[in-house]
Amino acid sequence: MSFSFEVIHKSQETGARLGKMHTPHGSVETPVFIPVGTQATVKSLTPEDLYSLGVQIVLANTYHLYLRPGHDVIGNLGGLHRFMNWDGPILTDSGGYQVFSLSKLRKISDEGVTFRSHLDGSTHLLTPEKAMEIQEALGSDIMMCLDECTPYPATHTESRRSLELSIDWARRSKESCGTGSGALFGIVQGGMFQDLRAHGVEALTNIGFDGYAIGGVSVGEPTELMLGISASTLPLLPETLPRYVMGVGTPEDLVELVSLGADMFDCVIPTRNARNGQLFVRTGTINISNARYRADQEPIEAGCHCYTCKQYSRAYLRHLFMAKELLAYRLNTTHNIHYFVTLMREMRNAIHHGQLVQFKKDFYSQRTN
Repeated sequence: MSFSFEVIHKSQETGARLGKMHTPHGSVETPVFIPVGTQATVKSLTPEDLYSLGVQIVLANTYHLYLRPGHDVIGNLGGLHRFMNWDGPILTDSGGYQVFSLSKLRKISDEGVTFRSHLDGSTHLLTPEKAMEIQEALGSDIMMCLDECTPYPATHTESRRSLELSIDWARRSKESCGTGSGALFGIVQGGMFQDLRAHGVEALTNIGFDGYAIGGVSVGEPTELMLGISASTLPLLPETLPRYVMGVGTPEDLVELVSLGADMFDCVIPTRNARNGQLFVRTGTINISNARYRADQEPIEAGCHCYTCKQYSRAYLRHLFMAKELLAYRLNTTHNIHYFVTLMREMRNAIHHGQLVQFKKDFYSQRTN
């Protein structure tokens, strides 16, 4: 099966919509949150865990898998799906954001990005063509063009230069992409400037992609600015194709961006915060290391149906976390991923029944922290 996308229902109250992506490894209902599996694993969880939690699609990191164990190794072993024993869809990023984060270890040119590995200091050149080669070897269902992630803050001149480079790289990515069944998404850059974002959308849609992402957000800018740029950019993207806001976010971010018409999200927040003891609940978050949970027999959240909440008390979870037991990370991550998957499912249901505005009111009325 090749990639396709259909809009099933549009909200009459907001810009939100229900959709379905069809990929070579199954269909995905949108809006959807994509857990991050950096090293071909969502940290501490097995694929069977992810299936039981209702995860539809995972993200793997091109940069890290290129450096270790190598895309050639994974390709020779049958591709990333077989390698990590995950039969569902996989989205791979281009590696651009990871290179962006290595500001002291990389040099950008028109050709691509020369960087030194954070593992052994070896030098590598990542070009748009190389990014496509890596992702095709991995066997991704959804591949991303190589782009330059515009930092924040950046001037209009700096943002325009970065945008034009990303547009050129997007064109080269499209030209070098093979004829496989995986989809290729373009990434709209342009910093925090609406005119540049509009220019980016026009240029990328003229090239033509299977979906479009908003990149260069959640890079240190205030939340209000991220939402404002997203609000002005999302309506410019083709209505018939998936819209992906990269690197977000908090539950509040997801609720707002779904209302604006975004279909896809990824972020390390649920997994990283779980490993740091922060657990998501309807009232906000709790920090399981807090001393008040030392003898608390209640679950993380009453009424939660995740495995962790059905089996274990806050007291036990606090004990595991304070003792630095590995099981703490597994149980905490199970709960947080369940929370995010449930939030997205509830929003899809609210959109379907024309109740998203009421859902938002109820969502915020419960937040106390």
